[in-house]
Amino acid sequence: MHDPVALARDLIRFPSVTPQEAGALAFLAGRLQAAGFSVHRETFSEAGTPDVENLYARIGDSGPHLVFAGHTDVVPPGDEAAWTHRPFEAALANDQVYGRGAVDMKGAIASFVAAVLDHLSENGGKPRGSISFLITGDEEGPGVNGTKKLLEWAKARSETFDHCVLGEPTNPEKVGDMIKIGRRGSLSGTLTVSGKQGHVAYPHLADNPIRYLVRIMSEMMAETLDLGTEHFDASNLEFTSVDVGNRATNVIPGEASARFNIRFNDRHTLKSLKEWIETRATQAARGDVVCRVDYAQGNSESFITQPGEFVNIIIDAIRDVTGRAPALSTSGGTSDARFIKNYCPVIEFGLVGQTMHQVDERVPTADLITLTAVYRRILDRYFGDGAER
Repeated sequence: MHDPVALARDLIRFPSVTPQEAGALAFLAGRLQAAGFSVHRETFSEAGTPDVENLYARIGDSGPHLVFAGHTDVVPPGDEAAWTHRPFEAALANDQVYGRGAVDMKGAIASFVAAVLDHLSENGGKPRGSISFLITGDEEGPGVNGTKKLLEWAKARSETFDHCVLGEPTNPEKVGDMIKIGRRGSLSGTLTVSGKQGHVAYPHLADNPIRYLVRIMSEMMAETLDLGTEHFDASNLEFTSVDVGNRATNVIPGEASARFNIRFNDRHTLKSLKEWIETRATQAARGDVVCRVDYAQGNSESFITQPGEFVNIIIDAIRDVTGRAPALSTSGGTSDARFIKNYCPVIEFGLVGQTMHQVDERVPTADLITLTAVYRRILDRYFGDGAER
């Protein structure tokens, strides 16, 4: 049996803060090549963003094809002196592994590697189909040179996937509590109102855009986008900052802007929400002022993997190992599943997320062992039990 605790500690010791590979992908490449995987390490570039190395590994040349997706990059550890154990030491204390990335998400990668290697060992070294790893170094960063481009690269090579398990931490309390079957969409932008700059003592010679911006914001926030759907929470619009770029207290600014983000369910699309924003902003302006909306890059649509045969394989595997019936959720922020869903159905299932991105990020060794057992059961059911997909 392959030890997920040892694998997790090995991975944590690589200080792979985005966009640094730091040896983590090289380590995975070596372990997977030794097991018979064909391994590719691809670096992608784009102007204005750091180069990022990614890994794609596959064993098998037939279907069904199950891909495990994840990331070896981690967020910075912050004040290392605040940690009980050094963030890249991978200390084992009180039956827990401490370190940046323990939960998000080197622990899940280690568990899946261990599960796959055990599955292969007991099945003659090859799956009854194909297993792949799709691992990026850019999930915690801009998300430009990572999973999105690796999927495009794979498609150009005629790689196709039937289903994907993404190892993000999904469980609120215990392994087996929850799987993510989708995510809300995300739309970010900036609303800008133009006025007329002038001296505060002569307001009749100026036109303060702030009063119009506040009115527009208030009227937009007062509207209810929806009340939620079967698998999604209600959509919500939040303004996150107001800026005028004005350091002088005696000058009425000529322009004021507010940044916003909308998290939305499957009752909306990016197109329909942009139309809603622009219509509501224009209505609230009432012809008194000129306003415009600029949208950020990286906005994403909502998506869902409908409950069915594949989701049932995951549910049954979790129940087999933990005895729990996981909740089917679409909660939380965005993940790389937003890219993967364009290529195959994807679910997310990983560790308990309580300490991710925190000082003293850590994972109980028992959770790594349990997650490995669940992943192993998923593999057995997917390839060995003849389950319909």
